[in-house]
Amino acid sequence: MMTETHMRREINEIPEACARLLDKSGAALKGAGAALAAKDPAFLCTIARGSSDHASLFIKYAIELTTGRAVASLGPSLASIYDVKLSLGQAAVFSVSQSGQSPDIISLVKSAGDAGGLTVALTNTPGSPLWDHSDVKIDIAAGPELAVAATKSYVNSAVAGLAILAEWTGNQDLKQAVNALPEHFAKALALDWQALFPALEKNESLYVLGRGPALAIASEAALKFKETADYHAEAYSSAEVLHGPVALVDRTFPVLAFAARDAAEASVSGIAEDLAGRGAPTFLTSDRAAKSTRLPFVATGHPITDALCLIVPFYGFVEALSRRRGYDPDKPAALNKVTKTQ
Repeated sequence: MMTETHMRREINEIPEACARLLDKSGAALKGAGAALAAKDPAFLCTIARGSSDHASLFIKYAIELTTGRAVASLGPSLASIYDVKLSLGQAAVFSVSQSGQSPDIISLVKSAGDAGGLTVALTNTPGSPLWDHSDVKIDIAAGPELAVAATKSYVNSAVAGLAILAEWTGNQDLKQAVNALPEHFAKALALDWQALFPALEKNESLYVLGRGPALAIASEAALKFKETADYHAEAYSSAEVLHGPVALVDRTFPVLAFAARDAAEASVSGIAEDLAGRGAPTFLTSDRAAKSTRLPFVATGHPITDALCLIVPFYGFVEALSRRRGYDPDKPAALNKVTKTQ
């Protein structure tokens, strides 16, 4: 019998980690919301790489959908390589980093602060350089994460962003939805996505689709396919895939489509159904699946948290896929837990 991997244990810890964040960092999350309300930013920016950047993309969509304010992703090399001084006096700047140690992230955060931006750090490492150089500091409280692939730290980063957003805007529906996430994550852990295995065992590439917040989930899923299972996956907006990439799709090219119960569900599902009609093995997290294979999901009652809950059953699936393909999901080839880039 195979010993349980660190990755599997950390996936199982997601509900507990989320509850710990909301409890342990509750006062800091409220303070961050108050700081944003006081700043009243004209726009917002994010700074991150890897899974943290996908959490940032999730936060971006949540902020834009909730507040109508634009959010831009900043390239860390703007400060560390190009030495560009950005005009960020009217901005709030979110940085997301599990370790809080990458020099390029820290360099841009310092530059943003020097330019007058309100800098908000979401990190699993209090006392890190990122922590020290940020105005507002949030311990995402995911606890030790031993697997190289981020799972619970990705989820808690996104949850922290949602909690801050709810406090900033006073959105009670979002606040209630965030507080209900530990329960919803626990239900999501029990979902079985084994229906994906046969199609992926016959092929070596797939598209992962989403739209809005679900595109951030698709982006994270595509990365996990690559880094844990040595499987080539590319994430696209379900609309963007029609602008060229669809030419590759046939019966030997699977498609995994993440749809939440939101305004984009009909669009994502419609495109997934079209691809299934072309013969592609297509999998869809929606009751609208007819030609596609329906994957089970947790409906949270809120369109933004509904999308976030989709990553939990996926994590369980991809950990199992990695082992099924003969890999160790705790030790992806050529990767380290902490990556420091200039």
